[in-house]
Amino acid sequence: MFIKPRFRLVPDNTRIHFMRGRYMGLIVSAVLSLASLFMFFVYPGLNLGIDFSGGVVMEVRTNGPADFAQIHAALSAEHIPAQGVQRFGDASEVLVRLGAQSSEQGTQAAVARVRAALEKGVPGARIVRTDAVGASVSAELFRNGLLALGISLLMILVYIWFRFEWQFAVGAVVTLVLDITKAIGFLALTRIEFDLVMVAAILTVLGYSTNDKVVVYDRVRENLRKYKSMPLRELIDLSINETLNRTLGTSMTVFLASLPLALFGGESISGFAWVMLFGIVVGTSSSIFIAAPILLFLGEHRLRREAAAPVTPPSGGSSVTPAAGAPAKAAPTKSAPAPSGAAPSGAAPSGAAKAGATKAGAAKGGAARATTAPRR
Repeated sequence: MFIKPRFRLVPDNTRIHFMRGRYMGLIVSAVLSLASLFMFFVYPGLNLGIDFSGGVVMEVRTNGPADFAQIHAALSAEHIPAQGVQRFGDASEVLVRLGAQSSEQGTQAAVARVRAALEKGVPGARIVRTDAVGASVSAELFRNGLLALGISLLMILVYIWFRFEWQFAVGAVVTLVLDITKAIGFLALTRIEFDLVMVAAILTVLGYSTNDKVVVYDRVRENLRKYKSMPLRELIDLSINETLNRTLGTSMTVFLASLPLALFGGESISGFAWVMLFGIVVGTSSSIFIAAPILLFLGEHRLRREAAAPVTPPSGGSSVTPAAGAPAKAAPTKSAPAPSGAAPSGAAPSGAAKAGATKAGAAKGGAARATTAPRR
């Protein structure tokens, strides 16, 4: 015995016509993706972290709230070309970034100069962590990160291609590419550091979004077998409505679990959580307004054939109503047999008809002779 849940995000028997907004959904998605590509390639670009840009990053902790002007003055007094000084975590933590050094000895010398400058100009400041990545290593990490994204998309395409028809696979992969471009645009707009953690966040969003689309597509496939005469547009609306409670429930659960990490997780984890929050919203909406319309456009004349015309038996017998546009056939009529010797009205019968009539007459004559033959 199943217990009905007391709270549902969407009432049962909901009938929302999502496909009425299919054009608007595709247009909005295309505009956002183009804007994201502009921000990625033109301005302002990604805020590459040390993993991809190379260089030296030092985490500095002061006794009280950090005075950025004092830190800049201390570094400038020792002629240290710092690329950036920014807050990290609470008010007493600061990140100091230097450019990539040519060798390990150069990196150690640069760290020593920064430590000496801070001890002299900012009393009580100390370096608690140092990370250094060379230029060649950062380029390799960036290439490997892009390769991981490409391979994940390829594997998703292969999986959905084998599980569903090709229309489903194309719709899912195109939607996931649009989701990735929006996530990159979000990173460029918010200036969150793009490093290996962000690559992991994007891959996580890809996996979540793929799962959401598979759930909707699986229900569409089930309904294709169940409702063989329903138009594809109505069938997709029905499938989305049937899975809407599950989709929103899962999305809200992951969203509420990620929200505290974004607000109170600190600099080391908050970027990952913010990308997750954005990806959940984009992935859920794209399953309804992007993936489903693409499937409708690709499969309208392939996944769903035109329904057969209804059968309407007339009062005098049974016949099938011809489909629209088909030529109508005259119904056969029965007439009383003509008297012997009378010529039939209308066109003369064909040779096959005459032969059939002759055989029928011979059979009747033979039956009559067999009936009236005298007994011996």
